[in-house]
Amino acid sequence: MASQMVREWAGINSFAPATQTKLLELLGKLKQENVNSLTVLVMGKGGVGKSSTVNSLLGERAVPISPFQAEGIRPLMFSRSRAGFTLNIIDTPGLIEGGYVNDMALNNIKSFLLNKTIDVLLYVDRLDAYRVDNLDKEVVKAITDSFGKGIWNRALVVLTHAQLSPPDGYAYDDFVSKRSEALLKIVRLGAGLKKQDAQASTIPVVLVENSGRCNKNEGDEKVLPNGTAWISHLVQTMTEVILNGSKSIHVDKKLIEGPNPNDKGKLLIPLFLAIQYFCAIKPIERAIKSDIAKESRPSWEMRDSSAAGRKF
Repeated sequence: MASQMVREWAGINSFAPATQTKLLELLGKLKQENVNSLTVLVMGKGGVGKSSTVNSLLGERAVPISPFQAEGIRPLMFSRSRAGFTLNIIDTPGLIEGGYVNDMALNNIKSFLLNKTIDVLLYVDRLDAYRVDNLDKEVVKAITDSFGKGIWNRALVVLTHAQLSPPDGYAYDDFVSKRSEALLKIVRLGAGLKKQDAQASTIPVVLVENSGRCNKNEGDEKVLPNGTAWISHLVQTMTEVILNGSKSIHVDKKLIEGPNPNDKGKLLIPLFLAIQYFCAIKPIERAIKSDIAKESRPSWEMRDSSAAGRKF
């Protein structure tokens, strides 16, 4: 992180006063817990609003966005400092290409994250994507295979495009609940989380509306259809995840490449040596000693012993 250029978090001044106050309060809460920096990893499929969410959190257009422009192929990290606190947000390319997980994009992300520590994962998808399928499961599996199940202890599911009118017959909160549970089910399956795993039941879901059409309350805060001021709510939920007692994910070479299969074999070497000693070496030693004992007796003694045996 030291090589990353850290700029003053000037974008926080673009938020409504109530949002600014809440954010500074949350940053102060983290500092009281000796958390002076925060690294947020943003991942998901392409076109779901990852870069827009990064811009919204920073309060500036850090990532150029165009509906007619393809996503970049490499991750980008933006570091901002305010009141002695450093926020690092890592935007990543979409993980799907041609209907499959994009291994090149995933490898670029892993290389970029080497020797960095992930404090929070924002797994981004769209609220208005009504269905989930096996492709969603494969994306979650790819993230889990790369960074371990523990990353879901530090994860939020972020659903963008939250300023929507639900399909006929659904109240807004009911639609959000059903969409959230469908996606969380896929996350649990893709990550291989069992019901008894703590992270399986505690992954929070946060709604986001990055567009200019987002409604505002009387305090000029951006709010969702249910009235939630979403920017401060997102940061508050991130803070709760950070302070939930789980560990941040340090990305080292072993985590990325997985355990060396030769290491597993090394553990069995003492067992193989013991088996070899007692089943092969020891019998051979006994046979050799027996042969030596026989050869050390003179031939006349061996002949007399043989004759005596016939006599009796």
